[in-house]
Parts: sequence; C-alpha cells; structure tokens
Amino acid sequence: MSFSLLAPSAVLRSLALVVAALVAGESLLASVMPQGRGGIEKRTYFFEEADKDMEYALFVPKSYKKSKASPLVVLLHGLGSNPNQVIRYRGIVSEAQDRGYLVVAPYGYNSRGWYGSRGQGKKGFMFGRSGDPDNLGELSEKDVMNVLEIVRDEFRIDENRIYLMGHSMGGAGTVYLGSKYAETWAGLAPLSPALDGRLEMLESMKELPVMVVTGDRDRLVPVQNVRRWVDRMKELEMAVEYKEIERGDHVRVITQNPEMIAEVFDVFAKQVRPADKGKKKGDKGKGKQKGSKAKDKADQRREKEKAGKQRQKAGVR
Repeated sequence: MSFSLLAPSAVLRSLALVVAALVAGESLLASVMPQGRGGIEKRTYFFEEADKDMEYALFVPKSYKKSKASPLVVLLHGLGSNPNQVIRYRGIVSEAQDRGYLVVAPYGYNSRGWYGSRGQGKKGFMFGRSGDPDNLGELSEKDVMNVLEIVRDEFRIDENRIYLMGHSMGGAGTVYLGSKYAETWAGLAPLSPALDGRLEMLESMKELPVMVVTGDRDRLVPVQNVRRWVDRMKELEMAVEYKEIERGDHVRVITQNPEMIAEVFDVFAKQVRPADKGKKKGDKGKGKQKGSKAKDKADQRREKEKAGKQRQKAGVR
C-alpha cells in the first residue's frame, strides 16, 4: 500500500496537517454555508448492523424538483477526515449547484474504515484501532451503500447518472466500490487514490469511465503508483482520463482546486449509464413508480431505526 513507502511517523505528521487544514476550512465555510435546500445538511441514520447512529452529509441543489430525476455524486473522504469536510472541498458544492447535482458524503463508519478496500476486517497499516469493531472494513463498505440507498429512496435520482468520487483513502474506496458494484455507477473519479497492488480489480469495471487526478509531487501517494494503475486501465482499453498536476501535492491540489473539480463534473456530464444497467435490481422504471415500493422501503428503514434507538435507550444490545 502506498502509504507504507513513508515512515509511520511521517505519515501521521502529514495526516495531522491534512486534518488540521481541512478543519480550518470547514469552520470557515460553515459560517457562510446555508443549511437545507441549496446548502449542506448534516444528517444521521440508524445503522442497524453497527447499532449506532451514523453521520453523513448531503447537498441538494436549489433547482431540485421531484418531477425530474437528478444526477447524484457519492463522495468519499480521506483518512482522518469526515463527510462534512470532504463535501466542503472548493468547487464541490458550487459545481453541484450550477449543474443540478445532489451530493452525498457517507462516513464509511469512521475516519479510517477504508470502505472495504483493504478487506472486511481491520488489520493493517493505518487501518483499524483497538477499539474498532473486528469487521470495520465490512461496516465501512456497508455504510456507503446504506447511505446511497437512503438518498435513492428519499429523492428522485437519475439511476443512470450516479457517480462515485473520493480523495486518498476515498480514492481507493472509489476504485474498490466501483469494481464491486460496477452496475451502479455511471463514472468514477479517484483523486490521489491510495491504492494497493490489486490491479486485478480493474477487470470487473472495464466498461466504467474513470477520471484519475493526482499531483506529481504527492509525498503520501507517490505518483509512480498512480501511473501504474492508469497504465493498466489503458491496457484494458478503459475510458480513462488522467490528469497529473505539475508540482501538485496530496492535499491542496485536491481540496483547494475548484478548476479541477469543474473538470471532473465536465467528465461526469458526458457519462450516462446504459438504461438497462443503471437500475436497481428488480426496479422497473423507478422514475415512474417512485411511490409504493420506495415508500415501503423508506418506511421499513424508519421503523428499524426507531426500534434500534429504543433498544439503545433501554440498554439492550
């Protein structure tokens, strides 16, 4: 895994600086960013398998109407970060607002779950800690898919225009979840992706368009590793666009680069999933039948959340 090319102490110091910068940016943006429609919402749902409330962030553009299906971006944060930080990267909300996209950022269980990309457990460098559940990777992956399902049930989403994007650890999660659930996505955008050596996962996502972005002076995720993945994508004749930013680092080149984010949205705008592959399994014309089945599933989820919270109050596990 590419983080391991640096000494653990150096990685931890670098990540501490990353998080500090993101927190500062979050505090500044929180003071000017409205809540509700056209702003960022901090939400929770009851994660039954984890027996706890789980946080996620959601942006719904002012132009959203239930009468028209809207595109959705699922956004994955990096190691040590959280949903409310990644959704505030410069350019994310402004591009989504201008283009009519919803954006949802799951937690992935916690700040170090890796979204299943490093296995279903928690063992490994910069992975789980002693207090984390033994199935951290599994819960991290499931949290992402739960949140996607929640948004699909609550809003009218264009099932053929659901995109996955992530930074660093989230970039690794983008490739992993893109491969495992390839039928779900219209396109992927791994940004400075902290990928391991399992190039074979690309085989199951050969038909997916991908935009990869990284800086050529990234000290946390060496550019040589990203190039190797891009080369393999090209060998597989995937529709890949590669942007290597000159003198780009691991943080600011992604978090403070609205021009690059606009390019990612430009690529997404060209990608539409074939209609017969973009629907959920067993879903026939979701846009036309958004009522009954989706409502039933949402009601069932709310009942489960209510029961789970009642168990929590009663001290039952």
